[in-house]
Amino acid sequence: MQTLPDGAVLRRATPTDVPGIFALIRELAVYEREPDAVTGTPEMLSAVLFGDRPTVFAHVVESDGEVVGIAIWFLNYSTWTGLNGIYLEDLIVRESHRGRGYGLALMRALARECIEQGYGRFEWTVLDWNEPSIRFYRQLGAVGMDEWTVQRLDGPALAALAGS
Repeated sequence: MQTLPDGAVLRRATPTDVPGIFALIRELAVYEREPDAVTGTPEMLSAVLFGDRPTVFAHVVESDGEVVGIAIWFLNYSTWTGLNGIYLEDLIVRESHRGRGYGLALMRALARECIEQGYGRFEWTVLDWNEPSIRFYRQLGAVGMDEWTVQRLDGPALAALAGS
């Protein structure tokens, strides 16, 4: 747990944080112009974060008893380096709490996690129109992987490939 300069706290998520985390996921979907894309539920989120075999992890910033920032991540792996890494799925700070250094604090926490665990990379994607986030990431020293494009299978195409 880390106390931030204004008294907010950055820490690993706990089961009681799920409603606040889920609310911020929905807020992020609205920001990313996909308000109806969230089909998961708080129960599903709780299962992957806190079930018998967690596959997803989260850090939160809590201010005055409210979750106001989240970083949701999971492990990835590089066959070339032979090392795990962190893949940041979602980073968001509630709009009313931006400009206080919470996003930077969350990114630093995940960078420390990488170093402490011996992970080789810290990666994420960002929408190409999200200039404020891109500027923020460049200030951190992040480099865009412009030669790589994300590929995705879901829905009917995923079922078809699986032979369903």
